Amino acid sequence: MKYTGNIIKYGDNVDTDVIIPARYLNTSDHAELASHCMEDIDKTFVSRVKSGDIITAGWNFGCGSSREHAPIAIKASGISLVIAKSFARIFYRNSINIGLAIVECPEAADGISEGDKVEADLDNGIIRNLTTGKEFRTAPFPEFVQKIIENGGLMQSIAKGVIR
Repeated sequence: MKYTGNIIKYGDNVDTDVIIPARYLNTSDHAELASHCMEDIDKTFVSRVKSGDIITAGWNFGCGSSREHAPIAIKASGISLVIAKSFARIFYRNSINIGLAIVECPEAADGISEGDKVEADLDNGIIRNLTTGKEFRTAPFPEFVQKIIENGGLMQSIAKGVIR
């Protein structure tokens, strides 16, 4: 699994209430959720995010409520990968379940700046900052997680018989 994109960077403790504000939880339409993604922390996000972009963030990304809407909004906005120092446990699992690639790598989160171009090879656990030339190591995704993400999420993987 390889991802290449430009970086949009956030700090510590980005909670699910700012990823997708509660006032939009009355819809399950992915495009509608994407249109409000990050608006309470970054009014420019939806106008500047491009398909394939990557978010980097600090500690405890996705803390707060357990809403699946948060990783859905991120993925539907075009973000291909989130790299953070750490994730809230329920956000981490919700992200995998909906097919959003996420990886913990504090060194990469610190060593990558807003606007940098990054390439991540999650099969081999290598994150390269193409702007600066720095390289970071992380644990590769386990094969079953790779299958879930490649197939668009847990339910799609089960429906396709990829995992049981």
